[in-house]
Amino acid sequence: MNRRFATVAVFALALSPVAALAQQAAPQQKPAENMEMKHAAAPNSAEWQQLRSLVGLWQGTVEEGGKKMPTTVEVRMTGGGSAIMHVLDKDGPYEMVTMFHPDGPVLLATHYCAAHNQPRMQMVAAPAPNQVAFRFKDGTNIGPGDGHMVGLVITFIDANHHDEAWAYEDHGKELPATVFHYSRKP
Repeated sequence: MNRRFATVAVFALALSPVAALAQQAAPQQKPAENMEMKHAAAPNSAEWQQLRSLVGLWQGTVEEGGKKMPTTVEVRMTGGGSAIMHVLDKDGPYEMVTMFHPDGPVLLATHYCAAHNQPRMQMVAAPAPNQVAFRFKDGTNIGPGDGHMVGLVITFIDANHHDEAWAYEDHGKELPATVFHYSRKP
């Protein structure tokens, strides 16, 4: 055992000058936290600013099957201010996330749906100045005839109230929008 230890120690001592030279020759890299990242320009459109105004916690109601049901939404900035995360009914059995983000000059909304698909919607001209509207562009996990979201219109009532009208298509037919009415939580 001692002979084996001595052999390993001698071998390690013999290689230490080689390791030191290799370390000196290797280019020094910056630690990850000091690396500079190239950033795209921050979105600055009026619609983006309207969406940013939703950051916070909201409670409200939605009508389903003739009954008013409670609903919540949490909206927050993420990705260094490059995306807005909209979490509908957080921690519930049908929690859904919609990510709003720019793609160059265009705003997109990618909806991670309880229907197990991910429709992407692109901002379109809104019906009114206090609204931001999105329509279906494409998506993933959507087969022919599968139901999926095709539209969203957010209506900004005031700083503490907004509505969201979500349009769904099933077997090629668009259904009447489901409207969520929200008040900002104190």
